Amino acid sequence: MNDYTYPSIYFAYLFFAIMFGLAVFFFVRTFRRGEWGEHSEDAKYKMLEDDNTADTDRRLP
Repeated sequence: MNDYTYPSIYFAYLFFAIMFGLAVFFFVRTFRRGEWGEHSEDAKYKMLEDDNTADTDRRLP
């Protein structure tokens, strides 16, 4: 009879470590790019402004 307890525990801890590492990686990456600062919402407002100008350009006469 085989016992698969240890491989599943190792896999779970490896999976948790990978997920934690990815979370830290993306946090550091966004922090370096300035997405956590005072002007973090600027990209959203630029996208909304672009959508508004695109809607006015497509109006039918």
